[in-house]
Amino acid sequence: MTNQVNPIPVGVLGFGGLGQAAAHVLAPKQQMRLVAAADKKGYAYSPEGLDLKDAIATYQSQGSLGYLEPSGVLSEQSIADLIGRSQNVAGFFLALPNLPNTFMASVAKQFVASGWQGVLVDAIKRTSAVEQLIELQSELKEAGITYVTGCGATPGLLTAAAALAAQSYAEIHQVKITFGVGIGNWEAYRATIREDIGHLPGYTIAQAQAMTDAEVETLLEETNGLLTLEDMEHADDVILEMAGICGRDRVTVGGVVDTRNAKKPLSTNVQITGRTFEGKISTHTFTLGDETSMAANVCGPAFGYLKAGAQLHQQGFCGLLTSAQVMPHFVS
Repeated sequence: MTNQVNPIPVGVLGFGGLGQAAAHVLAPKQQMRLVAAADKKGYAYSPEGLDLKDAIATYQSQGSLGYLEPSGVLSEQSIADLIGRSQNVAGFFLALPNLPNTFMASVAKQFVASGWQGVLVDAIKRTSAVEQLIELQSELKEAGITYVTGCGATPGLLTAAAALAAQSYAEIHQVKITFGVGIGNWEAYRATIREDIGHLPGYTIAQAQAMTDAEVETLLEETNGLLTLEDMEHADDVILEMAGICGRDRVTVGGVVDTRNAKKPLSTNVQITGRTFEGKISTHTFTLGDETSMAANVCGPAFGYLKAGAQLHQQGFCGLLTSAQVMPHFVS
């Protein structure tokens, strides 16, 4: 894969803040080419590659990639229609909000039913959403799909760091993930913010999904733009458990999201505490640079895992993997 001449043709499902960031991340890459993308109202597909500047400009001005000339198509079932045209697309990044909580599994089922074969990666958050994908393991394998789940920042980059750091220890006592996210304009990441609201005490995912923009604004006014999240239902726990690192009860995830400032309110880090074979108790800490954005820390790893998944798929491995079970490959 490192010496490949032809770029891997990939697609992105979802073209909100994360999907557009994914397009920006791919723009300078030589080893991957964005050929397909979909939003709620339409999709765009071009085997030669999408014009990323035009795609983003079209979406922002007209609300859908379906208006992109000449490759856009308006559709009420954009994901299904795009899958039907994507036999030559090697892999997709599912940059979709998991609203409702069953959505990611339902998209995976669409790929299975379509007969499409390739690689899927997601940046899923909730434990229960990953558990639904676990139930689809055999179906994904039989369909010829290599699916890597939890490939964002957390779960993803930080989960993988925890799995690597765990190797110093004979026993893992605690994995503590703390994130700080700064967003200058929450409306650019509406679905992500609603997912975060669904983690707040007194809120459910269904309630957060049903909130109007005005209701979200009111909540953010009350909190001065900050969302403080503790003991979240985050899939890092089930992913580390599946990898044999530790029980999910030893994993905690929380953080602060500032919806009014691009600067992070605190540094994102993961702390792995354990006992070494000599009986020493110690903690490894892996801290992300404050200058890296949420989008950089989600989209970069997602495409790294997609590249790794493509290599596994070429070798005949199909089924479900997690970000703690495979090392992402750098996309240059």
